[in-house]
Amino acid sequence: MSNGNQLQPPPLLEVSGLEKVYRMVDSDLKVLRGVNLSILQGEMVALVGKSGVGKSTLLHILGTLDNPSAGTVRYNGSNIFELEDEELAQFRNENVGFIFQFHHLLPEFTALENVMMPKMIHGASPAEAETAAVELLERVGLQHRMQHRPAELSGGEQQRVAIARSLVMRPKLVLADEPTGNLDTDTSESIHELLQELNEETEISFLIATHSPELANRMERILELTHGDVVERSGRDEA
Repeated sequence: MSNGNQLQPPPLLEVSGLEKVYRMVDSDLKVLRGVNLSILQGEMVALVGKSGVGKSTLLHILGTLDNPSAGTVRYNGSNIFELEDEELAQFRNENVGFIFQFHHLLPEFTALENVMMPKMIHGASPAEAETAAVELLERVGLQHRMQHRPAELSGGEQQRVAIARSLVMRPKLVLADEPTGNLDTDTSESIHELLQELNEETEISFLIATHSPELANRMERILELTHGDVVERSGRDEA
């Protein structure tokens, strides 16, 4: 049982004063205006907001796929954008998993090979990468589809492959951008349940951008991005 004297664990991810400005020919487009947020280890957090408000931009910066114009992104207390490019790429590979709306699976490779890819890039042996990939594909219910290529899989199956791929490096944080945006209601529900189960089993933190109220209300917290900043509201108890 906790008590008032116990220290709160430091955030896994802490964002302060984050800004993103795109330089245009005639003017500047300011998408993010001083975003502040934090995520603890093991939390599930939804990121909601209207289309075009900057949710994907924020996720890309948090995942180091893009650079901020101002502000800091601290991961376990370290400002990750102080790293050199090679160090940043290594950080991203080892610590952050990505799930995109359109899967981005490599069409010429099997489901198994797609999931193995991040570990292979990191230098793991084929045997080690295959062991990890098989375990995850079994966990997401694709033990009989491992040798199928993406074109031979349904949309839901492709997204399950993408989820397995995002977890193969055992990251501390997974960033998901509309992970069920292209799926039907029943398939979306099964993916929602899977993400929640994986969070409970692994203590991986999930930040999930979504237009789905059903998915958002499964989260512990909901961050709404509006006018370039975030406001917070409670999650699961609103469902």
